[in-house]
Amino acid sequence: MSTRVSIAGASGYVGGELLRFLLRHPQIELAQVTSERLAGQFVHAALPNLRGHTALRFSPLATLEPCDVLILALPHGSAARDIERWKSLAPRVVDCSSDFRLHDATAYRRWYHAEHPAPEWLSRFVYGLPELNRERLRAARYVSGVGCNATAVNLALLPLAQAGLIDTARPIIAEVKVGSSEGGNQASSASHHPERSGVVRSFAPVGHRHTAEIQQATGLEQIHLSITAVELVRGALATCHVFLREPVDDRRLWKAFRAAYAEEPFVRIVHERNGAYRHPEPKILAGTNYADVGWALDEETGRVVTLCAIDNLGKGAAGSAVQCINLMHGWDEGIGLDFWGLHPA
Repeated sequence: MSTRVSIAGASGYVGGELLRFLLRHPQIELAQVTSERLAGQFVHAALPNLRGHTALRFSPLATLEPCDVLILALPHGSAARDIERWKSLAPRVVDCSSDFRLHDATAYRRWYHAEHPAPEWLSRFVYGLPELNRERLRAARYVSGVGCNATAVNLALLPLAQAGLIDTARPIIAEVKVGSSEGGNQASSASHHPERSGVVRSFAPVGHRHTAEIQQATGLEQIHLSITAVELVRGALATCHVFLREPVDDRRLWKAFRAAYAEEPFVRIVHERNGAYRHPEPKILAGTNYADVGWALDEETGRVVTLCAIDNLGKGAAGSAVQCINLMHGWDEGIGLDFWGLHPA
C-alpha cells in the first residue's frame, strides 16, 4: 500500500521540488497539495515542468484531510503557530521552514528576535540532515527541514569537526554564495531582473540566522557567516576558512573527509589536481540532492579552506526532506532522488 503524502504550500520553489521528487517516488501517493493563491488550478499553472505528469489541482489549506505524512512548505512561523492542527492531520510531519530547526528557545529568541510560538515542541523535532542525524531520523515522527546555507557550511565543516582537527579558539569564516531562488518565488524590488541580474551583492554580511544551525550541528561557537548573492538561479557554494590545532598534510585531510562521507549516498568528495571541476561547483548539481565537498590546504599558515556545493532547493531543502521521509519509513534513502544533474547546464 502506498504512503499518502500531502504538501501544504506546494506552489513555491521548495514545494515544486517536493512535487517533482515525490511524483516519481514508487512508495508514495500524493494526496493533496495546497496553494491559497492558486486553489482549484492544475499544478502545472505554477510548476510548468510538471505538465503532463500529474492531474493534481491545488487545494485550499483549510481543506487538508488526514494523511500518512504531512510536509509543510509554508512561510516562516506558520508551522509553529498551528502545530497542534498539523499533528492532528498526520502521524508524521516534516516542516521545511525554520520554525523547529533550533532546539533551544533562547537561541531562537536571539536569532529570530521573537518568542517561539510553541517552545514545548522544539525538542520533539529532529533536525533533518541525514549525514548528521541518520539514526534519530529513522525513529522520528517530527522532522525539521534544514537551512540551505547552513547545510552547505555544515557539510563543509563536519569532517574536520568530527575529527577534532579544528582550533576552536580561532574564528571560522564561512562565506556562502547563493542563487536568486533562495529568496523564494515572491518578487521584490531587490529581485526585479534589472536589479538582480549580474549582481555580486552582500546580502547578509553579518547576523544571518543560519549561523545558529551551524553552531548547533557542529558544536562550534566561533562561526562568522556571510551570505553573498551572485548570478545564479539555483545553487549555493560555501567557502570556509578554518585553522587547525596542529599541522596536517593532504593525506590527513583525505582521511577525515573519507571517515565522514565514504558511505554517504549523496555526498561526493571532489578534490582533484587538475580540471575545471577540480573543486565543488554548484552549477552541475542543479536539480539534484547531491552535495560536493572538497578542500584546499595552505601548509605555510595552517589554514584549510573547506568547500561545499549544493542545489539550495535540493540538498538544501526538498531533497533532504525526501531523504528524511525515506529514512523515517525504513526505505532506501535514495528512492525518488536519482536525478544526476546536467552537463553542460
